[in-house]
Amino acid sequence: MVVFPNAKINLGLNITSKREDGYHTIESCFYPVELSDILEIIPSKKLAFSYSGITIPGDAKSNLCLKAYHLLKADFDIDPVQIHLHKIIPIGAGLGGGSSDASFTLKVLNEIFELAISDDKLEQYASKLGSDCPFFVRNKPVLAAGTGTEFSDISIDLTDYEIKLEYPDIHIGTAEAYAGVTPKTPNQRIEDIIKKPIKDWKNQLHNDFEDSIFPNHPAIKALKDSFYLQGAIYSSMTGSGSAVYGIFSK
Repeated sequence: MVVFPNAKINLGLNITSKREDGYHTIESCFYPVELSDILEIIPSKKLAFSYSGITIPGDAKSNLCLKAYHLLKADFDIDPVQIHLHKIIPIGAGLGGGSSDASFTLKVLNEIFELAISDDKLEQYASKLGSDCPFFVRNKPVLAAGTGTEFSDISIDLTDYEIKLEYPDIHIGTAEAYAGVTPKTPNQRIEDIIKKPIKDWKNQLHNDFEDSIFPNHPAIKALKDSFYLQGAIYSSMTGSGSAVYGIFSK
């Protein structure tokens, strides 16, 4: 089976507090976009993982796709599979590519082996793989809270607009992203801002990570500025960076 794990962007991102376990609580709107990897999973006599495209750092044996397989294997008597991932979504760009790959692996295995796992249960499995992973189970716009795994529905549709993405080939690690961030209670909730016309977002909808990342990486801020010079209605860094998107009228 071949599927296309897609990326997501953050429409606003507020870092509201730091928890005792070291994690941060956030408020954001996750929105799926068309940029996708290519994932093929087929039954096999032996478990195997391979990839092509963008180089994936680290040991392939620790890839999230394999972790997703082992997670289900622990609870279900599933056969080995051969997994091939063609990586297109940039890594360390705030687009959730690795999380999407992991969740799509769960969904494909659920279908191939007819496990009949509900979406709610798949989200529970996905949360063990990473904070962004549960979003890609249902893969529709949501308001995200907590550590990014508590979802509520939101009515937003950007299909009448063009979303352009740019990646400056700068990898932003989680530690660097959070290093300069001061959690705070936002003046306005993202849910309320998103209900306003997009033309009003520019001065109200903010990604808190920009405050710590732009001073260290002016090239990323320059990308955002260039989108506005090109006529974007709204532009922002997504997630913890470093990809930047612009929303344009078609």
